Amino acid sequence: MSHSVINPSELHDPIPYGYSHTAAVPAGTGLVFVSGQYGSGKDGMVVSADFAGQVKQAFANLGVALASHGLDHSNIVQLRTYVVGPDFEKLGIIGSVVHDSCGSCHRHRP
Repeated sequence: MSHSVINPSELHDPIPYGYSHTAAVPAGTGLVFVSGQYGSGKDGMVVSADFAGQVKQAFANLGVALASHGLDHSNIVQLRTYVVGPDFEKLGIIGSVVHDSCGSCHRHRP
């Protein structure tokens, strides 16, 4: 099955690390897989030592990745998060950012 890969220029270059930001499968369709986005700037460095700042940046990066396929947060069907040292405070921050990013999604939230 053919697929198309897009690495938005607004995000860091993932090629040296052996992955791509997005892949549409089959090519040209709306089924898009987005790689793990984290709180990095265009240079690939984490933008903040603050967890909330990192989560907000990760969701901004996710928005850029989705936009490269003509999509936005309302198109997300499944969302997985991986957190180092998870606790209720961090989960609350993630929930807040998901709500802020996807809260206007009239059909569902991922």
